[in-house]
Amino acid sequence: MVIFKYDFMLKSFIVGMLISITVPLIGSIVVSKKTSTIGDALSHTSLAGVAIGLIVGINPIIGSIVVCLLAAFSIEFLRKKFPKSSDIVIAIVMSFGIGLAAILSDFIPGANNLESFLFGSIAAVSNFEVILVLIISIIVILLYMKMYYGLLYIVFDEKGAELAGIPVKRINFIFTVLTALTIAVGSRIVGVLMISSLMVLPVATAIRISKSFIQTIKISVILSFVYVMAGIVISFYFKLKPGGTIVIIGVIVLIIELIYEKIRKKQA
Repeated sequence: MVIFKYDFMLKSFIVGMLISITVPLIGSIVVSKKTSTIGDALSHTSLAGVAIGLIVGINPIIGSIVVCLLAAFSIEFLRKKFPKSSDIVIAIVMSFGIGLAAILSDFIPGANNLESFLFGSIAAVSNFEVILVLIISIIVILLYMKMYYGLLYIVFDEKGAELAGIPVKRINFIFTVLTALTIAVGSRIVGVLMISSLMVLPVATAIRISKSFIQTIKISVILSFVYVMAGIVISFYFKLKPGGTIVIIGVIVLIIELIYEKIRKKQA
């Protein structure tokens, strides 16, 4: 294929493949716990990290990771202070992140650099970023597998998990950190405004057609992989923003599934 003649496209496919695996893994837990707003909070906050990276001259993904982790720690800290107001805590962190990003955007040399992180870019992926995404993806996958049964218990019965001796607070903290890392590295291809959508859309579709939680995870990973790969190819040939393309594909697939389900029920 002509598309593989370009080095930047090969790097985009590698990063896209890794993101398409890690994002739905995190998304399956986030959606099941009904805390999908944390994805929005961390993704919007990561934009401040991108801005800091561009201003001080370091790789923006490094800045994004640092700020995302700080945001994750802040969310966990504030949750302890306001245990019954989780949504408010997430809204506070997101508001601060957006406000900081808005202020810092005035100091960024060149608006195009920031825009590539807003909506994603297939041409801007560097060798360093490929290695960074690979390392973080391996960490996320390994820790996810290690905590899987604990996470599963917490998702469906958090109080029961505590009574069973599962370290709920520690697992929740580690999972929040993994969410922050996944969102931070996913911003390069998908964009900070779209990454939380990729976290939710494949899972939303998978839930409707799966019969178990593990099946939901498997189907959401497959769907995410298809969305990301198709989005990268389409954005290359039609010169579109990859993040928006990936999300639109996900929405279209979900709509098709809803229509098919409605037709099937009428025929039954």
